[in-house]
Amino acid sequence: MTTEALLPGDLETALPTTLFRFATAGSVDDGKSTLVGRLLHDSKAILADTLDAVARTSADRGFGGDKGGIDLALLTDGLRAEREQGITIDVAYRYFATDRRSFILADCPGHVQYTKNTVTGASTADAVVVLIDARKGVLEQTRRHLSVLQLLRVAHVIVAVNKIDLVDFSESVFRDIEADVQQVGRELGLGSDGISDLLVIPVSALDGDNVVERSERTPWYTGPALLEVLETLPAADELESHLESFRFPVQLVIRPQGALAPDAVAAGLDVEAYRDYRAYAGQITEGSVKVGDKVSVLTPGQSPRTTTVAGIDFAGKSLDEAAAPQSVAIRLADEFDVARGDTIAAAGTVREASADLYAALCWLSPKPLREGQKVLVKHGTRTVQALVRSVSGKLDLASFKLEGASSLELNDIGHAQLRLAAPLPLENYLHHRRTGAFLVIDPLDGNTLAAGLVKDHPGDHEDERYSI
Repeated sequence: MTTEALLPGDLETALPTTLFRFATAGSVDDGKSTLVGRLLHDSKAILADTLDAVARTSADRGFGGDKGGIDLALLTDGLRAEREQGITIDVAYRYFATDRRSFILADCPGHVQYTKNTVTGASTADAVVVLIDARKGVLEQTRRHLSVLQLLRVAHVIVAVNKIDLVDFSESVFRDIEADVQQVGRELGLGSDGISDLLVIPVSALDGDNVVERSERTPWYTGPALLEVLETLPAADELESHLESFRFPVQLVIRPQGALAPDAVAAGLDVEAYRDYRAYAGQITEGSVKVGDKVSVLTPGQSPRTTTVAGIDFAGKSLDEAAAPQSVAIRLADEFDVARGDTIAAAGTVREASADLYAALCWLSPKPLREGQKVLVKHGTRTVQALVRSVSGKLDLASFKLEGASSLELNDIGHAQLRLAAPLPLENYLHHRRTGAFLVIDPLDGNTLAAGLVKDHPGDHEDERYSI
């Protein structure tokens, strides 16, 4: 998809009012924090006292010269080390709204050693804005970020060619970079699954060209400004809700047995009515559920148990239907033994649990991954021990092909097989973005080692059937 395909008339129809999450990514000094600051500033999302403080700091550092300009990057770079070095180190979350939509924005760092922060920010994003310096074009870090976004199946990838003012608003420079980006997109398969799309926009974060409003200095660009795109793109849940079956990892069993909290009693709830109450609380990760639907309770090591949904409770009210990403309490018709870590899913839609995990890993730790290493795998609300059976290869960022490897280092993207201590209901990430994701954790210090995506299971062989 190209930005020119989004016609002005299309932008005014069926404007969504949902919460929209997006993140920024890019190489060092591409202007990510400045772009975020420009979005916040021009959308009037900055309080006056905050703006005054940033203006004073900018003046003390001589930013803007006689023009009295402000360093917009200071609106997001809050750590002292970030301001001293002029870089972004940690993911900075900002919240703002326009008259069309509310946003949660994650400003991610660009340095290679902070790629793990980009993975964190992009993992829950509906869209990611990847910045490219118009003077430098597509770099290795750009290819790395686009590879990560393809693996994470981010619904919308927007490439902002920044600092277009430093190349005299040259159309030829922009078109060359746009062609390179589209070529990388084709090599990675971005958009080939029918969910994700790839847009390219020329911007100047410092001056505000094509950020909030369309610029007269790029007459050759007829597409929408960045904010116009963000205000009109459908969220990932809107795109995928009809494609996914109901999934509900249980976080808590609610069993008051007549002993309600005092504030609940004061609110008028009948203690006797809740004496035999039993519900399972959590967040719906995929799909939707209605009262009367048949569901299966999935407990590792046990066969699925089928029952029906007797009720759905939300904030003291009973609902007939609920959908992702709502947090609700579900009552079942049968009194099964259900605990935290179990999953309630639409009956007949979950394949048999497996102890063999084949995955793509984004390695986020300075500690390398070795075959035979013992780790923890956190999938949904359950954490199990695991053994690294093998590392089958890592991604070559130049060719986007898998090359042979026996270990993974920091920022590598590779494939590995893990053997789990207990079988889990594993689902391919390609079709189940939330239930197909997991974390690899260091059992010694609890630090996250990798973000993992479940891949197709090639089959269970005799020589794989052993315990950890």
